[in-house]
Amino acid sequence: MSNMQLDTLRRIVQEINASVSLHESLDIMVNQVSEAMQVDVCSIYLFDERNQRYVLMATKGLKAEAVGNVSLPLGEGLVGLVGQREEIVNLHNAPQHERFAYFPETGEELYNSFLGVPVMYRRKVMGVMVVQNQHSQDFSEAAESFLVTLCAQLSGVIAHAQAVGNIDVFRKPNNASAYKTFQGAAGAGGIALGRAIILYPPADLTAVPDREADDISEELTLLDQAIISVRHEIQALDDKMQDSLMADERTLFSVFLRMLDENALPSEIKEIIREGNWAQGAVKRVIDRHVTLFAQMEDDYLRERVADLKDLGRRILAALQRSDPSHKELSSDSILIGEEISTAALVELPVSKIAAIVTSEGAANSHMVIVARALGIPTVVGVTELPINTLDDVELIVDAYQGRVFVNPPRRLRQRYKEIQKEEEQIAKDLKQYESRDAITPDGVAVRLFVNTGLMIDVVRGVQRGAKGVGLYRSEIPFMLRERFPGEEEQRAIYRQQLSHFANKPVVMRTLDIGADKDLPYFEIEEENSALGWRGIRFTLDHPEIFSAQIRAMLKASIGLNNLHILLPMVTSVSEVEEALYLLERDWIAVQEEEEVKITKPKIGIMVEVPSVLLQIEEFSELVDFFSVGSNDLIQYLLAVDRNNPRVSSVYSHFHPSILRVLQRLVKQCHDYDKPISICGEMAGDPLSAVLLMAMGFNTLSMSSSNILRVRKTICHISMQDAQQLLDQVLKLNNPLMIKSWMEYYFKTHGLADMVKSSRLINV
Repeated sequence: MSNMQLDTLRRIVQEINASVSLHESLDIMVNQVSEAMQVDVCSIYLFDERNQRYVLMATKGLKAEAVGNVSLPLGEGLVGLVGQREEIVNLHNAPQHERFAYFPETGEELYNSFLGVPVMYRRKVMGVMVVQNQHSQDFSEAAESFLVTLCAQLSGVIAHAQAVGNIDVFRKPNNASAYKTFQGAAGAGGIALGRAIILYPPADLTAVPDREADDISEELTLLDQAIISVRHEIQALDDKMQDSLMADERTLFSVFLRMLDENALPSEIKEIIREGNWAQGAVKRVIDRHVTLFAQMEDDYLRERVADLKDLGRRILAALQRSDPSHKELSSDSILIGEEISTAALVELPVSKIAAIVTSEGAANSHMVIVARALGIPTVVGVTELPINTLDDVELIVDAYQGRVFVNPPRRLRQRYKEIQKEEEQIAKDLKQYESRDAITPDGVAVRLFVNTGLMIDVVRGVQRGAKGVGLYRSEIPFMLRERFPGEEEQRAIYRQQLSHFANKPVVMRTLDIGADKDLPYFEIEEENSALGWRGIRFTLDHPEIFSAQIRAMLKASIGLNNLHILLPMVTSVSEVEEALYLLERDWIAVQEEEEVKITKPKIGIMVEVPSVLLQIEEFSELVDFFSVGSNDLIQYLLAVDRNNPRVSSVYSHFHPSILRVLQRLVKQCHDYDKPISICGEMAGDPLSAVLLMAMGFNTLSMSSSNILRVRKTICHISMQDAQQLLDQVLKLNNPLMIKSWMEYYFKTHGLADMVKSSRLINV
């Protein structure tokens, strides 16, 4: 593609992003494409799913009155052919094609050349873009590439507009209280009914929602105070830089001050506030408007000022947010929504008041979701079309079993989900009897169930539900809750709590595992591919001072309890373990000398997450005392699927045949070398897969406290003999969906239907 075409693409995309409606976007597209490609006709047909027809929605070259009136049934005409094939159709003599459909109202019989490109969004045809010429010609490969690129941009715009529902392209606009349904990925299971509270990052203009002002005069006062505050802030910066910068280098500050003049930006912001928007939303609108104008200007200097303008907007927004913390108040039915909610942001909130969590980004096995699962908070992620900024205080139903979010649900639906909630409560009551029972199969095989912890609530629930130990303590959680790396004594006190609550029971503490989706707020690691980057043991070996402080704190916390096990994450090679063992030995000796007390040497294990470890079990077994499978990451790396990417979440499955086969071989190897092996990923907490893991011979299954009773009930009802037969049967299957269905059928026909999430789902 030539530089000229790339410039044209950028310009068109900028204009589409700046447009205020889908219809305006479509008109921009057909006009710009017609001019750029110098074609006689450019048209866009959108697929009306309700009526199963392609409707002409915008055109440059055909008769204007045909827009909205000309449509083709699914599969008819050349447009239907493009949609049916889901591929480009390029013809030099379109009227001669057997699928050519003639519509007199368009004047289409005049045009011979035809190039049609499908507008695809997530494997679904949203519409078709067509360009035509009078003279016969085959459109070039460059022309095809140009349209394909534009259609990829347009698909997201169409999908978003239809999902938001404030513009229905085929019918009259719906009002704000319209009932809508959105699909995401099921994270932490459960049902919640409540009202949305938007959690957005501070001073992030893109995340500010439109909200009706409760008191316009109060919003105007808040704005005045914020403008005064920002003026003082900028003036102080100017004064501070007088000795460091030349006068001309400080002109930006004077520009900012002029923009903050009462007749400049504040005047425009106040106009929007008087129309009814709150101050923060008004700031966003005005800044967005100016940013769009600057970005489209030919002058390079003005285009470069976009960043400065955004900075000024963020300063005003930050000043407003400092004076208005009220929007973070939660009630017992608050459903937290946002683009992406971090673990740190979640645990800072009063979690007892969060009814559910919904995000437009992220995936079902992100770190935040794992924590939400442990806390028992229903969570749906990857709801990419969720119109977050329009949902403040809107009534929602969250079905975290199906990954569905219902906006402004009708009374009938609310009633049905309230009934499901009652069923859930009854199941929870029935499960309480398993708190005091051991996980022993009907044929007498005992299975050890451990709990995964991070917060104290995990510990309390784990003890209450009869966990036999801690299979994974996520030591990064205390690090996330602070504004700096915690000191050795701080860590010791935290670890002592964990170890004390499980006195006489093993507690496996994983050393600091940050990176990927586990950023510290004060130590962000920005990488293009963080899942394969500087994380886990790679980070701690590069920072031995942090590693040693943690090990020393763990050792001191274990004095007199002697139940500490240490787990090394993200191990890839033998040399990493050797280096870590050297540091551990050094710190163990030093702490004993310092405390003048003998400390039992903790058992050391490694996480099996990286595929390379699978091929070196013999070598690792000579160095460590135990192995622990981190199934979440192991699945991610074996299937080459980013577990935090909602686009490929359907590929991620712990029922994949390769995962089951790898785990079976791994257990056998570990037992051959007389090394215990546990599994602490989310796979262990799913009753369907837990049965298979038990059959493989895992020594321990460790899971969120919310799943312990479900897994224990399952084990108490399925004999080891049946479990091994099930394992043999599913290992012969080659499809993860078939394997899951096979297990679900067994559960439903053997009195365990309430342990299968899908058994309580409803269709709407």
